[in-house]
Amino acid sequence: MIGLVVILLISWGLLYLFEKKNLNAIGLIPNGKRLQQFAIGLVLIVAICLMLIGIETSLKSIEWQFLGFEIGTIADAFIYHLRSALTEDLVFRGALLFILNQRLGAKWGIMISAICFGVYHVFSYGILTERLMVIGYVIVVTGFTGYVWAWAFHKTRSIYLGLGLHVGYNMIMACFYESQPYGELLFTELSSVDLVDPMASYYSIFRGLFPALMTLISLKFLLRSRMIGSAEIVEQS
Repeated sequence: MIGLVVILLISWGLLYLFEKKNLNAIGLIPNGKRLQQFAIGLVLIVAICLMLIGIETSLKSIEWQFLGFEIGTIADAFIYHLRSALTEDLVFRGALLFILNQRLGAKWGIMISAICFGVYHVFSYGILTERLMVIGYVIVVTGFTGYVWAWAFHKTRSIYLGLGLHVGYNMIMACFYESQPYGELLFTELSSVDLVDPMASYYSIFRGLFPALMTLISLKFLLRSRMIGSAEIVEQS
């Protein structure tokens, strides 16, 4: 919690120093439109990830065991992932991205944010000693995800849509797969069939890029249909 307060203070200082704006420049103050964007992002990414899990279940003939539903553990996991995602989003899709977009243009701002997000995960995953192919894969996959979430920030001028996507992704994956400190919240894998190359390599690429690609396509459709308010609409409301 202290870390979040420090990041918020630094964010406010940067926004005031460079743009003479407050934290509402990154859409931090909640309102009905922004909370709706958070909910849309959460529901959208859960649906996309469930689709991916269904594909993986079919390809690998996975047998899942339901572990039961513990509301306390689920709530604790949600709060943990909300704090974690908010921290990362404030760093990579907050004040710095807003300033970069203002000074360099959205194209460069989003790209720089995405690259930094990808490189960050090399350190957070602790894979500095892995093969270059593995490191490159992580940078590309997480960088592309960061690109989509940064694009969502640019289009809505609010962190809430990307935050919903971020929290939803982490939560649904934690419901099925091992993760620390919360993992296999609802299901555990009893058995599966391992894929062999080249199918294993093809599927690894597909698995890494599918959620972000489907998210980008879905968001473009939702923005065109005005189901998600664009930056212009948010500013007018």
